[in-house]
Amino acid sequence: MKPSILVIEDEAALSTLLEYNLDKEGFRVACAADGEEGLLRIEEETPDLVVLDWMLPKVSGVEVCRQLRARPETRRMPILMLTARGEETDKVRGLDTGADDYVVKPFAMSELVARIRALLRRTRPELVEERLEFKDIVLDRASRRVTRSGRNVRLGPTEFRLLDFLMQRPGRVFSRERLMDAVWGPNTYVELRTVDVHVGRLRKALREGGAADPIRTVRSAGYSLDQER
Repeated sequence: MKPSILVIEDEAALSTLLEYNLDKEGFRVACAADGEEGLLRIEEETPDLVVLDWMLPKVSGVEVCRQLRARPETRRMPILMLTARGEETDKVRGLDTGADDYVVKPFAMSELVARIRALLRRTRPELVEERLEFKDIVLDRASRRVTRSGRNVRLGPTEFRLLDFLMQRPGRVFSRERLMDAVWGPNTYVELRTVDVHVGRLRKALREGGAADPIRTVRSAGYSLDQER
């Protein structure tokens, strides 16, 4: 599953460049043009990492960072700040506000991508690791292979992406709408019933050989890879 990044940057040309290059590097990217829009987008869907410009209209990058660190749901979300400010005191201020890393403009895109990957490895290793494990289920992203108790599990591409997403946060309940966005993409229309069909196929594949069902259905809420089963 692609890690999601929100770019909060008011320079349209730079925002477009970041979106293009980060998408090419395998990230799912959304953009906001000011601090107020960025905070609203994060309320709607929490990204895995935020690339945040220091100088923003409406709400400054420093204030956005402060607000995110004050919220329990975003307190540990990695934040990388972009700024034209290069003085040591400004760097210290940005990090003291709660930013995890700091990149000064102009920067090489390769450096920014390396910093992003390093942050994700430290804070959300399951997003960049090639291998995910949950109890007796092993998902290998490099080989696109899933095994359960050593037995090969045959999955279609959609079921593989669905399992990948669920294995990133075992125990958490995801609505059908959230699964649609994560697995099919936010700009793709599928009926809610389609999610149920693919969850059913994933369940069937994982239960072959009489294994227990690891997916829990939460009525009126969604689905979860259940840690208690």
